[in-house]
Amino acid sequence: MYEVVQVRLREAGKITYFSTNGMRFKSGDHVIVEADRGLDYGQVLSETEAILDSDIAEPLKKIIRKANPWDMMQVEKNKKKVKEVMATCAKKIQDKRISMKLIDAEFSFDRSKIIFYFTAEGRVDFRDLVKELANTFKTRIELKQIGVRDEAKMLGGLGPCGRALCCATYLKDFDPVTIKMAKEQNLPLNPTKISGLCGRLMCCLGYEYKTYKELMKGMPAEGSIVKTEKGQGKVISINAIKRAATVELEDGTIVEVSYK
Repeated sequence: MYEVVQVRLREAGKITYFSTNGMRFKSGDHVIVEADRGLDYGQVLSETEAILDSDIAEPLKKIIRKANPWDMMQVEKNKKKVKEVMATCAKKIQDKRISMKLIDAEFSFDRSKIIFYFTAEGRVDFRDLVKELANTFKTRIELKQIGVRDEAKMLGGLGPCGRALCCATYLKDFDPVTIKMAKEQNLPLNPTKISGLCGRLMCCLGYEYKTYKELMKGMPAEGSIVKTEKGQGKVISINAIKRAATVELEDGTIVEVSYK
């Protein structure tokens, strides 16, 4: 059994479990961790929990220490250096006419690796670009293709609600979002109304989906014919929150029928 916490590597890296190495951490702490080759940094996203050996899918790496002031200065230096490497990489992409959009870049804590994030319509052959970047910066280079949802998460912004994007603030993973969720909540199926900055269906469509699905149990379908105390009619709309249906009777009268 191991004591572990979830850590997000760097600013946009993956979230994974790290052994606490006998130390105590709280959510929000910045830490220095073991990396594939050297050291990296990240932020603790969970409280300490215990997991069994059988729950570990890959070798468990350790947290080396809680980040100290010097460590945080190094992280800030790395962030400032990113603008320089981004400009160089963007120029090489332009010169080589590669169909890719550079989104961001990150240094590992010890600068043993630079990760470039990009979007592209399909697969991209960037082998020559990697070689040139490695020769220029004298370090390991990783080019990582991301999706439009990841792009929005990295760049941030404000959603239609006026608040910072959920993906850029607290969401750990992207759960599947389907048009069925919008239909279940009687939302207008207008792409401009139910799409986020990334152009995909808004993540928040999934927040209340299970509640709406539960509330809709036993409710008639829109367009169905039902019998009411005032006669037979056609369901023209459903209000899941009130568990009520608006029915147009055969004589044109509109009534609301409760299904509580």
